[in-house]
Amino acid sequence: MKLRDYQQECSNAVWKELGENEMQSTLVVLPTGGGKTIVFSDVIRRFQPMRCLVLAHREELIWQARDKIERVTGLHCEIEMADLRAQENLFHGATKSPVVISTIQTQISGCDGKGRMSKFNPMEFALVVVDEAHHSVGDSYVKVLDYYKSNPDIRILGVTATPDRADEEALGQIFQSVAFDYEILDAIQNGWLVNIMQQSVHIAGLDFSSIRTTAGDLNGADLAAVMETEKNLHGVATATVEMLGARRAIAFTVSVNQAEILCEIFNRHRQTMAEWVCGETPKDQRREILQRFKEGKTQVVVNCGVLTEGFDDAGVEVIVMARPTKSRSLFAQMVGRSTRPLEGIVDPFETKEERLRAIETSSKPFCTVLDFIGNTGRHKLISAADILGGKVSDEAVEATILKVKQAGKAVPVTELLEEEEKRLQEEAKQRRLLEEARRAKLVAKAKYTTKIVNPFDVWDISPGKSRGWDSGKQLSEKQKAVLLKQGINTDGMPYVQAHQLLMEQFRRWDQKLCSFKQSAFFKKRGMNPNVSREEAKRIIDEISKKEGWGGK
Repeated sequence: MKLRDYQQECSNAVWKELGENEMQSTLVVLPTGGGKTIVFSDVIRRFQPMRCLVLAHREELIWQARDKIERVTGLHCEIEMADLRAQENLFHGATKSPVVISTIQTQISGCDGKGRMSKFNPMEFALVVVDEAHHSVGDSYVKVLDYYKSNPDIRILGVTATPDRADEEALGQIFQSVAFDYEILDAIQNGWLVNIMQQSVHIAGLDFSSIRTTAGDLNGADLAAVMETEKNLHGVATATVEMLGARRAIAFTVSVNQAEILCEIFNRHRQTMAEWVCGETPKDQRREILQRFKEGKTQVVVNCGVLTEGFDDAGVEVIVMARPTKSRSLFAQMVGRSTRPLEGIVDPFETKEERLRAIETSSKPFCTVLDFIGNTGRHKLISAADILGGKVSDEAVEATILKVKQAGKAVPVTELLEEEEKRLQEEAKQRRLLEEARRAKLVAKAKYTTKIVNPFDVWDISPGKSRGWDSGKQLSEKQKAVLLKQGINTDGMPYVQAHQLLMEQFRRWDQKLCSFKQSAFFKKRGMNPNVSREEAKRIIDEISKKEGWGGK
């Protein structure tokens, strides 16, 4: 299986962190539909012939991991889960499986309280992969990882989609670095995922203001009491039926009772329109329901706590958000069920322009999120702009959310977010220019010169946004010295921006681009700051001769 360009870049970055940089653990952020399993399968391939372990928390993720790993690597995988057991006591020269895939629940259960992890020798494993790594902050994961870390040479890779800010900070305590951060907005802009349209639907009387907050999200019982009322259920169903057309949709609910009643109301509008599933739905019955949905025999599947992870169906075009949330990661998982382009649409193409054109002309040019709003009170509920705005300023996100709510129709969130970010950056640039002009006047009066050069302006890049896992971090003295030697002072700069400049400097060295000081010279004269070293020297020599300042 050929990896996409960003997937290969991600695999390379992980290999560098765990190898060359000698990190014991590192994290990868890839959106739902971005191919997390394919990436860690390639990392596993690179670790061969050493043994690897994959941990996940749901059965669906276990089977998906086995399928992808065997397709990408050709390696045989064994599963340690429930009645399935990896063969550890082998005789007559037989070899153990190079890859073991196991649920976290299985690892900590049985074996007289020691957990089935105790049947495995940590010294035999070189790599542990934690799928859906935002769960790794839990006690069960910490216990299992500590067991395998008794091998001082083991490496740990976590993979996750867009996490919450609180998750980010916690993950920063578990993983030593973030090897690769490629989010939903990146994937949409590069033609790997479809654009997201969001429509805010106001339901009169829908009021979340009295709902308590528990563990960072809306209290489940309080929210269920609001969403299960007859008026709100009909508001959700009626709006969905009117806007859905022929498209297929997944509806997310907060309770099993809400799922069952909402499904029944859908079917009042049109018989056999919807079916529902929950965690208690028998596996065979659930499989049949989801198969009918994939085949288009059912237009809507209503679910409670089932389809947020481990369910892939590229034909889903609409997400019915019948359970608001304050969790960015949960919202991203739900929306991620619809962001995949149709099968075979984008992978044949090499350039993003070709992929974007292919998506635009397909029968699924975008997905739509139906978001039901009312009185939120003190709560900050998550919207599509929040999950797209991981690297965008909070001001741009808030401005976009307001525009979506005021639009009264489905609007492209990506474009709105880009427009707001560009507007804010232009305003910031104008403020800097005014400040520089003011400072220049003061300098002239005082008869001395001071010049502060903004490296982001010089290199035409936007400053990165600090993330939770960056909390408390700073460049090493050696790294600071690398930049200072180039004329870039990072004192007082947030870690993410200082690190961004360091990576940009390394990239420019790799591509043999001109120095920072040369770039600043060209930028000041309104010239291209991104020319090669040789070209920069030639241009500067010509200017020097022409203006006669070379010999001064």
